[in-house]
Amino acid sequence: MFFLCKKQLSWLDYAAMKRRTASTLDSRKPTLGRRFGSFFCFFIMFYIGFHAVTGEHGAFALFRESRKLETVTAELAAIKAQRAELEGKVKLLSSSSLDLDMLDQQVRRVLGVAGHGEAVIFFDTAKN
Repeated sequence: MFFLCKKQLSWLDYAAMKRRTASTLDSRKPTLGRRFGSFFCFFIMFYIGFHAVTGEHGAFALFRESRKLETVTAELAAIKAQRAELEGKVKLLSSSSLDLDMLDQQVRRVLGVAGHGEAVIFFDTAKN
């Protein structure tokens, strides 16, 4: 129940009063405070949105880091393959399982040693 000047209002009177009050509030021109509040809210939303896209941890940074991750992953796979190849060569040259053929190849390649009557031809395997 609502009381106004010690007089009880009916629901119809209260609804009519609300309509009059709402219509007078809506017809007023926006004040400087209302305009500033709207502008401030818009500016804050723009600022947050701008940095969500272009900031250090934004959408563009996410795409940039995703591309960097793909290149580093490919580089890691190449290095792992190279390491596996080198581990295989080391295993062949270890003292527990010495492969004489592999040892002979390494001696000829590194020291340039060849037997009597042998011709050694070296090919440049480096790709230009």
